[in-house]
Amino acid sequence: MEFGVAVGTIAAVDYAQHGERLGFTRCWVPDTPLIRSNVFATMAAVALATKTIKIGSGVLVCGMRLAPEAASGIATVNALAPGRTFAVIGAGNTGMRMMGLKPTGARAMREYVRVIKALLRGEEVMYASGGPGSEPQPVRFTGLEQEHVRLDPVPEVHVAGNGPLSHAVAGDTGDGLLVSIPRGGTFAEALSNTKRGAEKAGRTLPNNFHTAALVNLLMLEPGESLTSDRVINAVGPSVMANFHYLADWVRETGKAPPAYIQPVWDDYMAFVKRQQGADAHLALHETHYLTLQPDEARFLTPQILRNFCIIGEPPELIEQLRQLEREGLKQVTFFPPFKERYQVMERFAKQVMDKM
Repeated sequence: MEFGVAVGTIAAVDYAQHGERLGFTRCWVPDTPLIRSNVFATMAAVALATKTIKIGSGVLVCGMRLAPEAASGIATVNALAPGRTFAVIGAGNTGMRMMGLKPTGARAMREYVRVIKALLRGEEVMYASGGPGSEPQPVRFTGLEQEHVRLDPVPEVHVAGNGPLSHAVAGDTGDGLLVSIPRGGTFAEALSNTKRGAEKAGRTLPNNFHTAALVNLLMLEPGESLTSDRVINAVGPSVMANFHYLADWVRETGKAPPAYIQPVWDDYMAFVKRQQGADAHLALHETHYLTLQPDEARFLTPQILRNFCIIGEPPELIEQLRQLEREGLKQVTFFPPFKERYQVMERFAKQVMDKM
């Protein structure tokens, strides 16, 4: 199994360098402009500062830019790190929500991925921006003698998704799948949806189809309690990012919350309602993977942590990760606590990665 790091700010390039030295093989760069650095600037900085680690958007949000501009950004980074550049395309929960917008739907995401992949293959493709009255027009990269982009080797384009429709897009269009566990279901469920999407498109997933998961992961100290302050502060911000996603999802779809969050759901939604204000779309998501919002810790019961996390002492983590590997998962990335991320990375590499 591969392991990845996430670098969200231009000031954290050394985190990718350190991960590379420790054996992490992929670096994900998020596309959430109101709380992270620009995705392509950060990818370029990582590309110039590293030698072997693969660099990709994690995830590149459809609604942030036109598909040809996204393809240009990917191909530009590929000129800096040829063969090490990949892209993960997604609907954009945090990035879009923080601007008061909804994530992109599966149909539009499929078209977005189609256009990007064709351009990265050096093809001319019919493209419509989606604006009022827009008509498809042929687009392609030109002036390649300038070496302003690089299309060889062709960067892989993966698809991120947390529901059956987006999983299907990965299967019928993408070079790989990224799913968040548990909000995207179990990995086995996500892979099954992906294979159905491929079959519907008349496609068989190739052996090199990449599978990755963003997980909530915590390595416990010997005998450590799930109620300890260290545990809550270490994994709480990652778990609560899932709560924030589900709050929007349930309100918009009218569906029941998943079983794994139901023990605290009513209490949590009452808490969210009390926080409502003109900037609620910002306030709900602004702490993602960084800190806990005031009073959120009370929702992080031992049962909730077990439901949401890969958690345990190193031997337990290894067995849980091996089970995911047996199911077909090829790569895992997680967000360690921000202030302790270097120490956590080093300990995880020594006590888990080196023993798998």
